Amino acid sequence: MKPTVDQVWGWLDEVPDPEIPVISVVDLGIVREVAWEGDALRVAVTPTYSGCPATRVISMDIETALRDRGVDKVRIETRIAPPWTTDWLSDKGRSRLEAYGIAPPSPAGGPDKCPRCGSKHVTKVSQFGSTPCKAHWRCDDCLEPFDYFKCI
Repeated sequence: MKPTVDQVWGWLDEVPDPEIPVISVVDLGIVREVAWEGDALRVAVTPTYSGCPATRVISMDIETALRDRGVDKVRIETRIAPPWTTDWLSDKGRSRLEAYGIAPPSPAGGPDKCPRCGSKHVTKVSQFGSTPCKAHWRCDDCLEPFDYFKCI
């Protein structure tokens, strides 16, 4: 008996992002669609940006998670349009980013507060952080550096 689409979404919610392991690929918003096509399961994935080096690893992790649960025919479809946006992050994902020490994206274009101490006194150090989708910031009160997940 093949699993339901809802079951598959639940399984994918357990697949961590390889660069930020506290957030799932579902909470990151990169899994866009899950559908059965005959006896094959199609999973559409939109990378956070078209050159994301983790895209291949994410596809392999998704396929492995599904095969481990008995889904033998899996087709991963990479979609670059529409492009991924931070609006696709779930609320749970945003909370997990902050708890991990990464400031979640903000419409203001910079972090609302330091994810470590909660201070609103923060300064951008560099537009480029530990990965291309993050910028490097510092808290002016606790002096801790942190990543900010850029709005895209």
